[in-house]
Amino acid sequence: MRKATVAWEANDTFNPAATVRNGKICVLYRSEDRSGVGIGERTSRIGIAESTDGIHFKRSGKPVLFPAEDAQKENEWPGGCEDPRVTVTKDGTYVMMYTQWNRKIARLAVATSKDLTHWLKSGPAFQRAFGGKFAGTWSKSGSVLTELDHGHLVMAKVHGHYWMYWGEGTIYGATSDNLTDWTPFVDDRRELVPIVKTRKGYFDSDLAECGPPAVKTDRGILLLYNGKNASNDSRDPRYPSAAYCAGQVLFDAERPEVIKERLDTPFLRPMAPFEKSGQYRSGTVFIEGLTYFHAKWWLYYGCADSRVAVAEFDPRKPTPPDPMP
Repeated sequence: MRKATVAWEANDTFNPAATVRNGKICVLYRSEDRSGVGIGERTSRIGIAESTDGIHFKRSGKPVLFPAEDAQKENEWPGGCEDPRVTVTKDGTYVMMYTQWNRKIARLAVATSKDLTHWLKSGPAFQRAFGGKFAGTWSKSGSVLTELDHGHLVMAKVHGHYWMYWGEGTIYGATSDNLTDWTPFVDDRRELVPIVKTRKGYFDSDLAECGPPAVKTDRGILLLYNGKNASNDSRDPRYPSAAYCAGQVLFDAERPEVIKERLDTPFLRPMAPFEKSGQYRSGTVFIEGLTYFHAKWWLYYGCADSRVAVAEFDPRKPTPPDPMP
């Protein structure tokens, strides 16, 4: 875009998606250059890295999704492409939900690929729904429903439709038949229906934001999400002001907008030094990438908007969540 060589990973790498392809874990991560100062003032691009063990990665030298002279330039330049979540269909089509940031409005957008390297941008997810009513609405963080199928995490449907949780601040729902055009879940007045709200006095008192793809389980639909603690009297005093921690909410499998259970405390919170330093020093574990590999669950997350880390869960050897402060 600048007609010059860009050090696209020069500042920070964070907020990763994750999936499996050809026997390897593939992490698609957000990376910022040094074109500005401060969060949201640089240009973001999506890079890719591969691993055979989930821990040691080999990065590609070039980004796979980025602003370009294309139909999405107005939505993506100069802020870029941010915060991907990636899922895959049973036939091997990868779908990326990501944020288009033009430094005016953040829009949840869709891109598809067969190889995780060459992506076809479809534009904002809600641009056609209800005559474009939500096309200009601030929207981020799309968590498409998945399920385990013979050891592979693939997209799932509810009553014949794909389902997605989405939102930053409050979490909403949406459905799709083709994975590129999404229809927000609304009431009789065609207004958005809040599904997960903030809670005064809890770790998610300021913000609730979708994490990685939701998973259909034998108990219901599990959504892992990001909660931000408030900086006023509404905050949970056990956690730092403005800290991001990770929560869980369980929905009814047949009515994915109905909450069955919700954790009152986070299962993952910023504790390590690298989770409390960098761009966001209030502390951040920002979860976006969940995949199933070698009979374990691998959760990839951003650390203080500056690094990428991973947490493992082995169902055969369960470990406790992060301890309460």
